[in-house]
Amino acid sequence: MVTSVSLQNRLSDAIAPYRQQVDYLEIRLEQSESTAIAYRGKQLDAVDRSFALSGGIRACHKGGWSFVTFNGLADLQNRIEEALAQAKLIGNATTQLAQVAPVQDYVAVEFAKDPRGISLDAKRQLIEAYNQILLEFDPRIQTTTAGYSERFGTTYFVNSTGSCIAQERLDVSGRFGVVARGEGNVVRQGFESIHSRSDYAVLEGVEAQVRSAAERAVRQLEAQPVKGGQYPVILDPYLSGVFIHEAFGHLSEADFVYENPKMQELLVLGKPLAIPQLNVVDDATMPNLPGTLKYDDEGVPAQRKYLIKDGVLTQRLHSLETAGKMQEQPTGNARALSAAYPPIVRMTNTGIEAGDQTFEQMIRGIEEGVYAVRMLGGQTNGELFTFAAAEGYMIRNGELAEPVSDVTLSGNVFQTMKDIEAVGNDSAYRNGGCGKGGQSPLPVSVGGPHLRIKDVVVGGR
Repeated sequence: MVTSVSLQNRLSDAIAPYRQQVDYLEIRLEQSESTAIAYRGKQLDAVDRSFALSGGIRACHKGGWSFVTFNGLADLQNRIEEALAQAKLIGNATTQLAQVAPVQDYVAVEFAKDPRGISLDAKRQLIEAYNQILLEFDPRIQTTTAGYSERFGTTYFVNSTGSCIAQERLDVSGRFGVVARGEGNVVRQGFESIHSRSDYAVLEGVEAQVRSAAERAVRQLEAQPVKGGQYPVILDPYLSGVFIHEAFGHLSEADFVYENPKMQELLVLGKPLAIPQLNVVDDATMPNLPGTLKYDDEGVPAQRKYLIKDGVLTQRLHSLETAGKMQEQPTGNARALSAAYPPIVRMTNTGIEAGDQTFEQMIRGIEEGVYAVRMLGGQTNGELFTFAAAEGYMIRNGELAEPVSDVTLSGNVFQTMKDIEAVGNDSAYRNGGCGKGGQSPLPVSVGGPHLRIKDVVVGGR
């Protein structure tokens, strides 16, 4: 591979003659190496090893954007000129970009246990052993999936305002799932995932965590469908994080708000949305999480943002363009799946800050309710959401009771935010992948404490 210093110099030299020809110009180039191992049932399904170099050029002229990709440096000058010509062909208005100070930096991964020093066969044996745990857990398990992936990449960024940034990134992941079948052809699923940005050892010695995927699936085989109705509901930390990401986080992405007059009316900064105990953050500075970064894909420094502070809407997520158009401060939330995609407004690590209620205090006083655990699937449509919980338990007379299945939660996000009654004093973040604009799965994490919400519509079978 080409050395880091020579690549940075080459990109800086390439962009220099064109700085004044359009309103804005940037080049991103990414070198990466990846490994993937996958088991499906008893079979080794795939072993992949790949190296890649890809890049993208964005130009903006009179409000018109162009994006051109490349996969080699030999024709870089022609690709830059192509991007300039396309932007000039499109632009017919005014470019509005927020101003940020140029940055020169190199961001290196601080390795604990580097996966690149572990043999491919050792990785395969580790995943095979975990897959065997799932296969042998219970005869009702029909099939399993067990996968390992690692990706180490360096992204180089230069733009016409003088930034020159290189950022290394490592992702190491394990994904484990089972499908169990019980009486009456009842089918249940269980999943578990493990992730690190610096350490292969996070995947070693996690037999109990892997086994929990099978335990959840088998446990749900015995559960009876919940009776549909309105209940007070307690969300576990994982589901509360998914809720705030899916139902509210996407509404906080400024490109969605800017293009939607109705949302501009509903999402006026300074508007009270929930109880004062609710604080929602998007924080790219939290260590070792999938959404953690030092600079976004426009070279803007990462930040901790309060989307909701003391129950009040306080901030949105921005790219340089949405911040410029809405006359707000850039937030470092322009992200791309890779250098072959243009940056768009995306979340990083999004969650709810811990409150002051213990789980025992939250459950106390609920005569009949539902405890919803993890998420199996879901969808949002503007203000409306529907989530399917992976597990559920009835709450009776202030205590957890029998397990229930087919728990789906639905409602209007703004009404549901108002109906949050209590925020737990615990908190946990989990890794995830987010989809938007054809770019999926973008690494993010979601988190929060337990939440108690009144009058949630719960659907059963």
